[in-house]
Amino acid sequence: MTTSRGSTLPPSPVALAFPHIQWDPLGSLRLTAQETALLRMAETNPIEYTLADSRDASMYARVLLKLLAEASAAGSVTGEVSRITEQCTEEQALDALDADPLGVVTHYAIAKLHDILAMLIGGTGVTISTVFYVGKEGILVDQWKALLRILNKGGKGDAFAQSGAALCLAQILMTACPSQKGNGVTKDGQKVRPTSYASAVEPLEALTAWIVSQLKSSSVGLAIPAMTALMGCTESRLLFAASGGIKYLSRHLRQGGRKQAGSKSPDKKKLPSGSSASVQQLYELTFCLWTMTYELNGSASVRADFAKDGQAVAALVDLVSIAPREKVVRVAVAALRNLATCSAGVNPGPSGTPTVDGVVFLTEMIACGLMKAIDHLKGRQWTDPDIIDDVDVLYKLLVENYKEMSRWEVYKNEVESGHLQWGTVHTEAFFKENARMMEGSDGDFKLLKVLIALLSSKDDDVAAIACYDIGEFVRHYPNGRAIAKRLGAKELVMPLIEHENPELQRHALQCVSKIMVQNWEYVKQ
Repeated sequence: MTTSRGSTLPPSPVALAFPHIQWDPLGSLRLTAQETALLRMAETNPIEYTLADSRDASMYARVLLKLLAEASAAGSVTGEVSRITEQCTEEQALDALDADPLGVVTHYAIAKLHDILAMLIGGTGVTISTVFYVGKEGILVDQWKALLRILNKGGKGDAFAQSGAALCLAQILMTACPSQKGNGVTKDGQKVRPTSYASAVEPLEALTAWIVSQLKSSSVGLAIPAMTALMGCTESRLLFAASGGIKYLSRHLRQGGRKQAGSKSPDKKKLPSGSSASVQQLYELTFCLWTMTYELNGSASVRADFAKDGQAVAALVDLVSIAPREKVVRVAVAALRNLATCSAGVNPGPSGTPTVDGVVFLTEMIACGLMKAIDHLKGRQWTDPDIIDDVDVLYKLLVENYKEMSRWEVYKNEVESGHLQWGTVHTEAFFKENARMMEGSDGDFKLLKVLIALLSSKDDDVAAIACYDIGEFVRHYPNGRAIAKRLGAKELVMPLIEHENPELQRHALQCVSKIMVQNWEYVKQ
């Protein structure tokens, strides 16, 4: 699998109005006669013709950026076109052109910029560095700010315009990254214009901050094309990690995985109908997280970000468990393999900090129930041999790591991960043997406090298991009833007795009974 800058942009909803744009009446765009003529020439000739000459290509790109600057300054990205989300018929598109011509012009300019970049990435005599970087040092053209201005319109902005502007800016900026320089020649053997990474750093930071802000909100779909493009180079991946991107990306993946699992469905392996768009988004987000794992060996901070809160591993294990589509499983298991095999040898991190390596992630995977999921995957037929290889490697590593862990370590890691699953560590026999271990090394009953917090989990299975475990602790630990009450277990369990899930209701009732009744065995009989 490889990463690529060639991310695609869906068509503008008003694309059918593009051929009908009249430039002369649009005085607010402040176009010169030469610029108007260039736009008309570009419409009548194939794009390859316009891009064949570097001077023509540069002029055309600058005119398109000028269109964006002038139109957005006049409020185009908050007009009527910005509220259109469905693909328009030609009649509807023409109505939009009459009502909001600058909105249509904004879509036009972004669509054409995207076409230019797609052609340049595909390989012509002219390159992105030739068109968007100037001078001997290859400084980024100032007009890039028109793209950022569209992004900064925030929630009132135009979805197509923002997504397209972000993608175009990502593709322009990546050209300046040192890791993308290659051997300094084009596919045609021509020398590539030098580009100044220093001139691209500030806009790259601004774009990354915008992407992370979308991940923090519910508008993640806007950022996916640009985020996918940026994952193609080391510099932008490290910027993304430094901006907290791994945490927010993992959070979105986990939420998306839970939706796909269908928490109310009795068969969690089946997807809800009509979910193809969600599966595609899951794939794209998982793809981005997978590409981030290629920075694990070289960056201690990236390893620490992946280990933080266990969100990344939990999200990937969820995806492997529900196995929504083969392409999602492929990138999820590839990411898990990279996590399981990463090393702190090259960059161990600051002295005095805990070592984070593959063993740490394997322990998290076991706690999240990956062994069960891997067993299921081994029994399935896959068309991609990479999945088979990754599953086999993960299975061997998990088994080896599991053998070295005591049953208490397995239980402790599972509770700390918050990813409780029914198994041999949630039984009467286990608590008879290990109830005293709940005290913890400091005698603060930290693990019991985590279980009590999990009573509020939105996952019914997790809450039910927490009820069971707390009840068993109460039974088998001296004065366990008083400790559980003091830590607030009773107050959180009581409302669950009336929960709509009958299984959770049953375990909550039993837990309360164990807390309240002195001799549970007598009641049980």
